[in-house]
Amino acid sequence: MNVKQIFGLVSIVAILSGAASLARAGEGDPDLIMRKSTVFKLLTPNDKLATYGIDDPSVEGVACHYTTPEKGGLAGAFGLAEQVSDISIACRQYGPIKFKEKFAQGDVVYSERRSLIFKKMQIVRACDVKRNILVYMVYSDKLIDGSPKNSTSTVPVQPWGATSEVAKCGDFVK
Repeated sequence: MNVKQIFGLVSIVAILSGAASLARAGEGDPDLIMRKSTVFKLLTPNDKLATYGIDDPSVEGVACHYTTPEKGGLAGAFGLAEQVSDISIACRQYGPIKFKEKFAQGDVVYSERRSLIFKKMQIVRACDVKRNILVYMVYSDKLIDGSPKNSTSTVPVQPWGATSEVAKCGDFVK
């Protein structure tokens, strides 16, 4: 392979990698906060850690940020790599909490595929009624061989600003 062919391959991989990133962006999709390379690859995209932000669609005033590994290489560039299950999450109250609708314990807040067909990551929500705390858990599952790797974050439902009113998450559990 000569230098011209190598640069051509690198250009194609860069274009496809950018197209895959654009395909991810859409309404309801998480916001990319940052990406940091963790493993250098010479002619293909590097392995990275990416941090994303999402708003809870049913609970106004709560946002979650999760960090997930993204495999590079040719398989990663084409969206064919099975991503690992090491995902961390942190959720916080950023304004007055308002419940938009009732929800079931363990309702899915966000879901994303982590392999071509069988693996997905899910962020789910519950309410600790006794303590009035929202509980968020991120995990990945696979049709045949799931992973017990997970991460949990909690958000106490507290007053915000001048108001002293506090919603009770238990009032919104189905």
